[in-house]
Amino acid sequence: MLASLEQFMLGSGRGAGELCVQELIMAVTGDETAATGDMPAYQIRTPTTTLPQGVVMAASPGTLHSPQQMAEEATRKRELRLLKNREAAKECRRRKKEYIKCLESRVAVLEVQNKKLIQELETLKDICSSKTD
Repeated sequence: MLASLEQFMLGSGRGAGELCVQELIMAVTGDETAATGDMPAYQIRTPTTTLPQGVVMAASPGTLHSPQQMAEEATRKRELRLLKNREAAKECRRRKKEYIKCLESRVAVLEVQNKKLIQELETLKDICSSKTD
């Protein structure tokens, strides 16, 4: 199939863009004759089930829910979503507090280190200035 498609494309002198379209047509129809450039004929099928107008088929037949059941299900899903959101927000706040504590301890360590470096600098300045005198 691919070889005949390549031969067709090379023989007709068409570009790569049309090659993609031809492959798409072949993939949709599953018909190798679509590579000839003929548009496939699509047929519109009538629905296989005959439901009264306004009735929607549920996930599985026989489990049609009343509006009250659907409202209860929506409420349950909303409450579950809100509960999960509360838990996620709580965990986020806990991680943020932990992160801030780490930053604060890092600041404290860096401040101590900075003070030591400043003292060392002052000592070295004193030594250097005493040698030059």
